[in-house]
Amino acid sequence: MTFNHVDLNLSPLEREHIDGVRYYKIPDEDELVKMVSITSVTSHFNKEIFINWRKKVGNKEADRITKAATSRGTDMHTLTEHYLKNDDLPTVQPISDFLFKIAKTELNKINNIYALEGPLYSKQLGVAGTVDCIAEYNGELAIIDFKTSKKPKPRDWIEHYFVQCMAYGCMLYEMRDIPIKKLVIIMACENGECKVYEEYDKAKYIRLLQQYITKFINDKLELYGTE
Repeated sequence: MTFNHVDLNLSPLEREHIDGVRYYKIPDEDELVKMVSITSVTSHFNKEIFINWRKKVGNKEADRITKAATSRGTDMHTLTEHYLKNDDLPTVQPISDFLFKIAKTELNKINNIYALEGPLYSKQLGVAGTVDCIAEYNGELAIIDFKTSKKPKPRDWIEHYFVQCMAYGCMLYEMRDIPIKKLVIIMACENGECKVYEEYDKAKYIRLLQQYITKFINDKLELYGTE
């Protein structure tokens, strides 16, 4: 299968980390302005859940699980990007190759690809990020995020995935005046399933996005105000 591409001509963005938070440097007239990464915003919103999970399983086991998941996810993204670019596939660890093959049927529903690992930002929202994929999925333009997991997650557990995708949708509209139709999460799982989550209620996730950003800003202001 050959995938068609639509070039958005997105320019690379420089990144840096400050106090564990990722920032992007955004061109603004004759200077560069730092904007927080949307992934840092969503991680901050859910940090208590992550902290409690680490306490439950222990730091050593949490580090092992996180390292394995990161490696698995990075390889999966690499395979997916090469495949959708119509390139030869690199050699990766067996589990990632297995997950890619599971997801391939769903990947074949993608076409007219606007961006893969594309840098985006919104001056209105004050956030930036790198979107996995902007493309048509089953004929409808979508922000598409690729995930891996041990098994499918309940929809209530992935609210932050949709919030992140909605942020990319807002960035795309601000930068290129292109509206998306839906948000799509393609999750390849080690139990052999590939779960696809689709969301059309963009207004809901715009409201949640505003809540996520507001909490991040307020918590940072409170932190710096106590120093």
